[in-house]
Amino acid sequence: MQLIHSITDLQDTLAQARNTGKTIGFVPTMGALHEGHASLVRQSYKENDITVVSIFLNPTQFNDPKDLQRYPRTLEADCQLLEQCGADIAFAPSVEEMYPEPDTRTFSYPPTDTVMEGARRPGHFNGVCQIVSKLFDAVQPDRAYFGEKDYQQIAVIRRMTAHLGLNIEIIPCPVVREDSGLAMSSRNTLLTPEEKAIAPNIYHILSQSKQLGKTVEETRQWVIDNINAIPGLEVEYYSIVDGDTLAEVQDWAQAPSIVGCITVYCGATPIRLIDHIRYR
Repeated sequence: MQLIHSITDLQDTLAQARNTGKTIGFVPTMGALHEGHASLVRQSYKENDITVVSIFLNPTQFNDPKDLQRYPRTLEADCQLLEQCGADIAFAPSVEEMYPEPDTRTFSYPPTDTVMEGARRPGHFNGVCQIVSKLFDAVQPDRAYFGEKDYQQIAVIRRMTAHLGLNIEIIPCPVVREDSGLAMSSRNTLLTPEEKAIAPNIYHILSQSKQLGKTVEETRQWVIDNINAIPGLEVEYYSIVDGDTLAEVQDWAQAPSIVGCITVYCGATPIRLIDHIRYR
C-alpha cells in the first residue's frame, strides 16, 4: 500500500491506473479507523481494481473547536488496518494541501441539509460538501463508499453529487455495530468503560420502538423518554423522517421509506453519539 500526501502525486499515480482501464473505488474518512471503516474498504476492494482511502480530519465541518481538538488521530494504526483490508492507496494530506486558500463555496440542499444535524451544527454540511467535493476532484473515483451510520450525510452527498454533475456512484454501506449493539464510531474511543456500558441502550431502545404499534409522535416521544430515563444519556433530538427527503413525517403511511435519526449525549464530558433505525 502506498501512503501519499500530495494531490499531485495522487493524481499522477491514479492516472496510470485509469489509463489502463482500471476502476477506482474511494472511501473518505477522518481517520481513527475501526471495523466500520474496514467494511467499506473491503467492499470497495471487491468491486474495484484500485481502492483509495483518504485520511483527513477536515476542520471546516467542525463548528465546535473543542470537538475538533479531541477527535482521535491515529495515522500509523490507520495505515496498518487499511493494508490488512486491501487498500491500495492511503491519501493523508495536510490542511494546507487541501485548503491552500480559504474555501468560500457554499452548498445548500434544503431540507436535506437544514434539518437534524444541519439545524444544530451550523456550517457542518457545507464543510462536508467542501471537503468531499475536493476529494472527489482529486481522486475522480468510479464509486465512493459511505457508512449509513451517518445517514443524513449520505443524503446530502447524493444531492451534491447530482448538483455538480459528477459521474460517481454513491454506495451506502450498512452500519457496523459492536457486540453490544452500539454503532461503531471513532468517538467510541473517547467513552469511559461506564459510558460504553450505557451507550448501547440507544440502539436497544430504537429497536424496541419498532414493535410499539404507536403513532409517529407517540413513538418519537417514547424513545426520547426511555433514553433520557437512563442516567448518563440525554437525547439532543429524535426525528422520524422520510428516508429520501429527510422531511419529518406525521403518519406511518406518509412515505415508502421511514427512518428514525437520533443524537444522544453520553457521559459527563459529554460525547455526542448518532444512530438511526429503519421503520419501513
